[in-house]
Amino acid sequence: MEIQTLKVDKRTPAGSRAAARLRRAGKLPAIIYGHKREPVGLTLVRHDVEMQLAHGAHLINLEMEGRKQPCLIKDVQYDHLGSTPIHVDLTRVELDERVKVRVPIEVRGHAKGVADGGVLFLDVAEVEVECKVAEIPDKIRVDVGHLELDQVLHVKDLELPDGMVAITDSESVVAMVKMPAVKAAEVAEGTDGTPAAAEGEPEVIAKGKAEEGDAEKPAE
Repeated sequence: MEIQTLKVDKRTPAGSRAAARLRRAGKLPAIIYGHKREPVGLTLVRHDVEMQLAHGAHLINLEMEGRKQPCLIKDVQYDHLGSTPIHVDLTRVELDERVKVRVPIEVRGHAKGVADGGVLFLDVAEVEVECKVAEIPDKIRVDVGHLELDQVLHVKDLELPDGMVAITDSESVVAMVKMPAVKAAEVAEGTDGTPAAAEGEPEVIAKGKAEEGDAEKPAE
């Protein structure tokens, strides 16, 4: 895994006004802590950080005063629109130590049950895992091609790389293929669908952002 190096400067002075000036100049205030050393305020180039976040990076090298320090991106604060980072928390690490991180899930394949009228629902967008710093993946890729109607994929079913263990509850549902509620009611009642459709919308199973309006959209 190639670790990108970002050049940083110590941040002085601190405070909200100074941070606002940095942001107007295309900079990003940050703080680094960990390994029983004093926290240090830093300044990064916002574009560099945005590029790393866009590629799903968890680990970066910070170069300051000719020295490099591997760091984990622990937390990113965004503006009120949720689109532009305004502050980053980083923690010092060594490449051979084990850490707990949350890694996004990427679904691959076309579930068999979809061909039978089902819909693929995603219940989680990421899982927490423990692994060596140098082995943190950008994504955990999940093949759902084998899922048939009413089948469920749990965290315990994920194929994780050697040395990586899941911290998220093993029984947590990652994905499932279900018949939409309205269609299931039509099949059960043997009607043309009018009475069942009048009773309500299809059941929303997906969580997270999906609950805000697009949960019923099938996964690609």
